[in-house]
Order: sequence, then C-alpha cells, then structure tokens
Amino acid sequence: MILFPAIDLKNGQCVRLEQGDMARATVFNLDPAAQAQSFAAQGFQYLHVVDLDGAFAGKPMNAQAVEAMLKVVKMPVQLGGGIRDLKTIEAWLSKGIARVIIGTAAVRDPALVKEAAKTFPGRVAVGLDARDGKVAVEGWAESSQVTALDIAQRFEDAGVAAIIFTDIARDGLLKGINWDATIALAEAISIPVIASGGLASIEDVKTLLSPRANKLEGAIAGRALYDGRLDPAEALALIGAAKAA
Repeated sequence: MILFPAIDLKNGQCVRLEQGDMARATVFNLDPAAQAQSFAAQGFQYLHVVDLDGAFAGKPMNAQAVEAMLKVVKMPVQLGGGIRDLKTIEAWLSKGIARVIIGTAAVRDPALVKEAAKTFPGRVAVGLDARDGKVAVEGWAESSQVTALDIAQRFEDAGVAAIIFTDIARDGLLKGINWDATIALAEAISIPVIASGGLASIEDVKTLLSPRANKLEGAIAGRALYDGRLDPAEALALIGAAKAA
C-alpha cells in the first residue's frame, strides 16, 4: 500500500488547485525540487507529480521543474500532464521518470496507451478523472460522455500498470476520498487502482488500510500534507505497521 505525496506544477511552482480550477490555485512552495526533497526526508517512497500547465497545453510545460526534482530525489516518480504521444512518453522515461500517467489521450487515443504499455511494460498508468461519474479531459476543462469503468475496461489486457482515479468534485477540498466509487472501480477490473482526490486526514489512511480497500494499490495525498492536516510520520507509521502485520 503506497501513500503518494503529490506535487502539482503551475508556472514552475508547487501548487494545489480546488476541483481542478486553475483560477483557484494556492502556491505552497516556489521550489518544487526542495518540496520533493522534503517528502523524501519525511520517508515517502514514491512521488506523484502533475504538470498542470501541460495538461491544458497538451504538451510538457514544466519540464525544467520536473528535471530538477529527478536530480535531487532517488525515489521513483510518476508523472502526468500533457503526455499525449509516444515520443513524449519515451523522452520522460529516458530522463528517469519511473511511470508516466496518460489521461486525456486514454480517452481520445486508446491505441496510444496500448502501444505504450506494450513498449514500456509496467511503466504506463492511466489517469481517470471523473466529474459526476463521467471522465473529464483537457486538464478537466471538458467532460466526456464515458464513465471511468468504460475506459478502464478498454485496457484490461493492455499491461497498464495502474489506474489513478480522481473524483474531481472532492479534489483539493479535503472532503475525504470517494471510497465507494474508487473501491467499486477497483473491484470491477484487474488493473491496480490508486485513489485520488480529497484525502483529508489520518481517517482516510485508516480506510485505505481496511479490508474493504485491499484491492487498491494506494492513495495520493496533496493539500492535507501541505496544510498540516495529515502528519506524514503518523501516516507512514500506520502503513508500515500494516505491512509488517
């Protein structure tokens, strides 16, 4: 069970959005590399990074900040935002990204995901961000007519490493993860699912470790870590104890 601390990049800075709205961004650190080092020092073992500008532009926009992070941390980094062709996937993986996350292109170009997952086994994840059950694309600016399950099922035998499922309505609002929808998705597919959006407190970490969530690979923590509602030491100790048991 992995708790992924999140670094969202906007204009080279580390921010958190509310419900994916770029106009509702709070800057938490001007230096993303320093933030990555801080998470490493706290004992986290896997970093989740999103290039927000890239998600809107359809191409990498915060490459400098990502590369700076890769230089200073040894832990694996998964990266999403603006990754929409094989060349970009290849470029990031060759630079040291452990796993790329494909979002918009998973809806618009499923063949790309299948080809990438086959070419780079275990290194391609799919990001499914849902608003009222329907998947949103283009940095959440547009809603599609398909559900997260519809899309996840397309990739059942493609070799996708994980599905990152975000409930947009809860993202950045500290309302708690939508466990029912996330666990229902995990139980309906064989691909590991990572919960995202709204992780608010140690109670969410306890739910993550409960038997009902045993099909999940982990969860992403953002704002709760930045504003002190979630104590990293307490959360990681709980996870460590659960693994030892």
